[in-house]
Amino acid sequence: MPTILTHPAIPLALGVVLGPNRISRRLLLAGMVASIVPDLDVIAFKLGIEYANQLGHRGASHSLVFALALGMLAALAAPWLNTKRWVAMAFVSIACVSHPVLDMLTTGGLGAAIWWPFSDQRHFFPVQFIRVSPLTLNRFLGPAGLTVIKSELLWVWLPCTALMLTALATRRHVRGAQA
Repeated sequence: MPTILTHPAIPLALGVVLGPNRISRRLLLAGMVASIVPDLDVIAFKLGIEYANQLGHRGASHSLVFALALGMLAALAAPWLNTKRWVAMAFVSIACVSHPVLDMLTTGGLGAAIWWPFSDQRHFFPVQFIRVSPLTLNRFLGPAGLTVIKSELLWVWLPCTALMLTALATRRHVRGAQA
């Protein structure tokens, strides 16, 4: 899996591209949190639930159904998020589903149960290029963790940052041309 430091990069980039008129600060924060929520399934390890179980790591919480359910909760909170219900649902669902999408691009693990409950099968994309993060803090703080961070900077943060900077520059250019 990518780290919890990297999963929010996708909704952050999407929020910056769409702009503050479409994505409120609260909704942006909700999307960034939603991109991390699927990894709360690591609690399953403490409960004795095995990794390969559908309630285990990268199981049900990494599915489209889970992302839509989280989006529906966001729709209920739309007034607090300062947005329309459909915008809250769409943004939070997309932010949440970005999590298993990134996980499916990693070089390890069992894949993500993206189609759960319709299929118990775990999936990866045909090409995996993001280094998988160690699940223990000791391993993450060593050489393996540094390799993961470098990989995430290259494959996630660099493209997201380029996209955000392009959107901001374009928005600034359009405003300047209209003035």
